[in-house]
Amino acid sequence: MPSHKVNLSGDWWASWQTFKDAEEVITAQEVQFRQQGDLISVQTTTRGIEVEDGGYHWRGELRVWDNEVLMGWYAADDGSVRSKGTMYFVLHPHGQRMDGRWVGMSHDGKVVTGWGGIARTEDEARAAIARLKD
Repeated sequence: MPSHKVNLSGDWWASWQTFKDAEEVITAQEVQFRQQGDLISVQTTTRGIEVEDGGYHWRGELRVWDNEVLMGWYAADDGSVRSKGTMYFVLHPHGQRMDGRWVGMSHDGKVVTGWGGIARTEDEARAAIARLKD
């Protein structure tokens, strides 16, 4: 039977509005999506920024709902970093990018949030943050 589900497997760039010592930091890092049905395993392939500046590897899962919303979780996968939380993204109608938000525990507190953008290129992912901040 043909499937009309979007396939998001592959290499992506994730950009994040985050904070370190109460100062905004915009990061971008490469991530890999492995999709099976509605479930996507996510794993970083780069930290994006140096460890001293708050960069770390993480892994997580996203679930695709109705080919338009992705919801899931993430957890640090790098040394003693304790960051973890949730992600919510709205998928572009053609599957080209995702705009959303993260909420979680970080160096700056137990409940921190910021914008997130995922796209096929670093420039497109960073542009999502700028667009969401406006």
